[in-house]
Amino acid sequence: MSGSALWVSSLPLHSLQSSPLHFGVVTDLHYAERETNINRYYRQSKRKLQDAIDVFNRSKLDFVIELGDFKDMDERQDPVTALKFLDDIESVMQGFRGKVYHVLGNHDMDCISKEEFLQHTHNPGKADGRSYYSFTARGIQFIVLDGNFNEDKTPYCKGNFQWQKAWLHEEEIAWLRRELERSKRPAIVFCHQLLDRFSGVDPSVCLSNADEVVSLLEQSHRVLAVIQGHHHIGHYSQRNGIHYCTMRAMIENEYPAHNSFAIVTVSRSGDITMEEFKMQNSKLINSKLNLEP
Repeated sequence: MSGSALWVSSLPLHSLQSSPLHFGVVTDLHYAERETNINRYYRQSKRKLQDAIDVFNRSKLDFVIELGDFKDMDERQDPVTALKFLDDIESVMQGFRGKVYHVLGNHDMDCISKEEFLQHTHNPGKADGRSYYSFTARGIQFIVLDGNFNEDKTPYCKGNFQWQKAWLHEEEIAWLRRELERSKRPAIVFCHQLLDRFSGVDPSVCLSNADEVVSLLEQSHRVLAVIQGHHHIGHYSQRNGIHYCTMRAMIENEYPAHNSFAIVTVSRSGDITMEEFKMQNSKLINSKLNLEP
C-alpha cells in the first residue's frame, strides 16, 4: 500500500488532551456476494476491509468510522440477502478493537429500510440506533449527518429515492444548528454525500441543500473539516477555513492490487493529517502530499 498525507492547518485546539487524536476512515465498500460490474468488485470489499482493520488495530486509533454505502444487494434485490451481506461486513468492521461508527449512504437503503440498517449495525453509546448524531473524542466534537431524505422529507427506504437528489430535512438542520451552537469545541463533520457543491464538483453527488448546510458550518467558526464519501474518485476543496476531504471508494478496482482507506490525525495545534493508503505492489509505502489552506 502507499499512503499520501493531506495536511491542513486549522484552528488551535486548546481543549485537546496531551496526545494527538487518531481515527480510521473507510467508505463505499458496497459489499455483496455478486459478480463484478464494470469496476466494482463487490465481494472483494470484505478482504479489503479486513486489511484496513488489521492496519487500524496496529495503529492505536481512538475510533474507526465508515462513511456509507457499506453494503449493496444482489441482482434479485432480495432484502433478506442484503441483510445477510450487511451482517457479514459488519462482523468484519466490529473486528476493530475499539469504537466503530457508521454513516448512512444511499445504497444502505437500496432494498431495506433505515430502521433495518440501524438494527443490523452498532454505534457506541447514545449514537446507537441513530442515523444522525454527535460524539466527542479528545476535546473535538464529531457530527455525523444523514443526507438520505427525499425532498418531501420522506426517508430513503427500500429503493424509494433518486440517489442524485439527497437532502437533510428541516428537523435535522435544526438539530445541526443546535449542535453547532451548544459548544465551542472544534468540530469535524462526516457525511456520505458531498457538501462542497461550490467547488465545481458534479452537483449530482452533493446534497441538494448543501449550500444551506455549509452556511451553518461557516457561521459557527469552529468546523475544521468535512470528511465525505459517495464520489468514488475522491475530491478535495476548502473555503472559509473549512476543508472538504472526499475519500476514495474501497470497492473500486481489483484486490490485491488496489485498496483505499485512511488514518486521520488531529494534532494539539489543530493540524489535520489525512494519510490515505493505497495498494502498490503489496507493499506499504509512505509518501506525503502537502496542501496548504
